[in-house]
Amino acid sequence: MDYKNKDIIYFTLFPWDNAYSSVSLSFTREFVKNNRVFYINHPYTWKDFLTQRADPKVAKRSGDMWRGKMRYETIPELSENVIAVHPPNTLPINFLPEGKIYDSLFERNNRLILNVIKQVVEDYDLKDYIYFNCFNPYYAPYLPRPEFQPTLNIYQCIDDMREEEYTAKHGARLEEKAIAGADVAVVTSHRLWELKKHLQANLYKLHNAVDKKIFEVALEKELPRPEEIKDIKTKIIGFTGNINEYRLNYPLIKAVAEGHPDKTLVMVGPLNSEDYKEHGLDKVENIIFTGGKHITELPNYLQHFDCTIIPFLCNTLTSSVYPLKINEYLSAGKAVISTNFSVDIRGFADDIYIAEDEAEFIELIDKAIDENSEQRIAARSATADTNTWEARVREFWEIVGKHVEEVEV
Repeated sequence: MDYKNKDIIYFTLFPWDNAYSSVSLSFTREFVKNNRVFYINHPYTWKDFLTQRADPKVAKRSGDMWRGKMRYETIPELSENVIAVHPPNTLPINFLPEGKIYDSLFERNNRLILNVIKQVVEDYDLKDYIYFNCFNPYYAPYLPRPEFQPTLNIYQCIDDMREEEYTAKHGARLEEKAIAGADVAVVTSHRLWELKKHLQANLYKLHNAVDKKIFEVALEKELPRPEEIKDIKTKIIGFTGNINEYRLNYPLIKAVAEGHPDKTLVMVGPLNSEDYKEHGLDKVENIIFTGGKHITELPNYLQHFDCTIIPFLCNTLTSSVYPLKINEYLSAGKAVISTNFSVDIRGFADDIYIAEDEAEFIELIDKAIDENSEQRIAARSATADTNTWEARVREFWEIVGKHVEEVEV
């Protein structure tokens, strides 16, 4: 199969201009080396639009959004092979109970997004394309035939939607329909495969990965210290990623900082809520929150971390998580201390330190720093070499190749 001639319509929950990287952007960076990608943002609802009008991302689009128009955009960091699309506003309906009113408005929203995709197909005269929906069953979970003629409908599941209040309300059941209705579905973890395999015969594991070129620079040359840590004289315990109550063990984070008063804990990532303050993390003197950073800024932080942590809760949600950060940490050669939250994290046991409880987690931080060596750094980097986005995209096209001839258009 000549996959280089196939276009990809990638409709994703993760807008290209989010404050943090995503699975979708990571795949796109690799896809565009050989394929044209139409990257369709998750739409704002009218409620989002009206409450976030001061946000620069919203302000620059406000004219089209008021007029209910879709717009084509470019992604500055990516090649012309990516055509970004921002849809019109949709109706906010997640607050509604399941029933006829919700279903009717869901179909209205769904038709709006399908019309956007139809416009893209017409404007670019697309004939041979893959439809790839990333974790967004709320709109256009797959393209209905014969109205559309994708080579394949592929749905990508990256988390257990049953385990967060917002997504559990409607998203979980909508995702089941999306997975069942697709030609092929992919999941990011072993646990998700176990949970979803009854829904789709053509279900595959396609783990998260890393762009080594971005992160290995932390091993290759001296990088300047970011502003927030330039004056820190202590050893640094570092974390990168989303900061929220669903995944992070806030009591453990506080215990780590208090158990290592001679070190500084630096948390790099967007603060999605104020819940960390309820645990007093904003009052701990040796914890620094930097806010969200662009993916290309992370190596500057990682290089100056003495070890890194994945302080995840051990619960049903995290049991299905294969975190992006694990291979990012390893690419930068960093020692990693993690809770024992999933089958997939245990697969890295040869390269990281896995703690069974709070006391062991705190103890392993000194052990990880003391045992760090050039040999261990090289081994971590070598493990990350097997988990690149380049490798994942090859797996993606192998999956496509297995099924492209089976689908009747």
